[in-house]
Amino acid sequence: MSSHDPRIHLIVIFGGQSAEHDVSCTTASHVLRAADPTKYRITPIGIGRDGRWSLATAALAALSAGAHELPGRLDARGDVMEPTAAITPADDGVTVVVPLLHGPLGEDGTVQGMLELADLPYVGTGVLGSAVAMDKAMAKLVTAQHGIPQARHLAFRASEIGPESPQHIADTLGLPVFVKPANMGSSIGVSKAKTIDAVAEAIQLALSYDEWIVVEEAINGREIEVAVLGNLEPKASVPGEIVPGAEFYDYADKYVDAGSQSLIPAPLTASQAAEVQALAIRAFQAMRCEGLSRVDFFFEEDGRGFLLNEVNTLPGFTPISMYPKLWIASGLTYADLIDELVALALERHTRRRRNTGH
Repeated sequence: MSSHDPRIHLIVIFGGQSAEHDVSCTTASHVLRAADPTKYRITPIGIGRDGRWSLATAALAALSAGAHELPGRLDARGDVMEPTAAITPADDGVTVVVPLLHGPLGEDGTVQGMLELADLPYVGTGVLGSAVAMDKAMAKLVTAQHGIPQARHLAFRASEIGPESPQHIADTLGLPVFVKPANMGSSIGVSKAKTIDAVAEAIQLALSYDEWIVVEEAINGREIEVAVLGNLEPKASVPGEIVPGAEFYDYADKYVDAGSQSLIPAPLTASQAAEVQALAIRAFQAMRCEGLSRVDFFFEEDGRGFLLNEVNTLPGFTPISMYPKLWIASGLTYADLIDELVALALERHTRRRRNTGH
């Protein structure tokens, strides 16, 4: 970056080794397309499924030709480089990293730790909040400690599961149940199990993604989502509602079939909307989130009310993703959202440097 270029240097990292690689590549394409080229100089860095870091040459060439030339899904391959070289800050300007990595080895605090070591500002939650939010079992412990209502659940490590486990689950939580890998997103590896045998099969599927699993009671409730934006004084968007096209809001429903319907704003009373917005901010703060998160709830209208499902610290930005749509409905454009996230990254970095003696 030349000394005459006043733009912020954005290093956009995408791809990754998790099962959510393709989702990340799609998200990155839309962020690159929306980022204002008069404000930002962008370096796209792809992480392959094999873990190799590369300068995403095809994306860079398309970006040079104009945002309209970007494909719907970026290619994470390119000129291979060392991770430390990929995240070298500009000598004479401001650099901000935008990690658009979903799932393990990206959203879970690992990349965030590397960026902390590099002393670079980056978009989103720090190491601890990212790690806690990614691990559903640990997240439930933290939010329970803060008194945030949630579904009844059990958590197991692979070594704790035996032949009697499916029956124990059914006796404790009833049937049907949802069986999930503790560390995964986009509903990957999630099953709805209605019988003892199905629970056993669902456990094996979840264990193929993670050594920890979470089993939750099935809730007959509406799916309400709130987008949270901010650092020390986070704000909540208008709530939205997901009406699944499938039996539950699974991976295909989110990214392939687009069979689900989103209602924005959610059909809630003013007091219900205020309640779920306040709960979303409480969950965001309990998990030590910063920057952005999408907070998902179940709503038992005639029962327990709002029950926290999960906090997503790096929600998708695909065209059918709820996070940007919720903020657009709340008065921010897509480009505004990117600007705000970059500003929050810089504010957080300045504050942390002050608090750590820099």
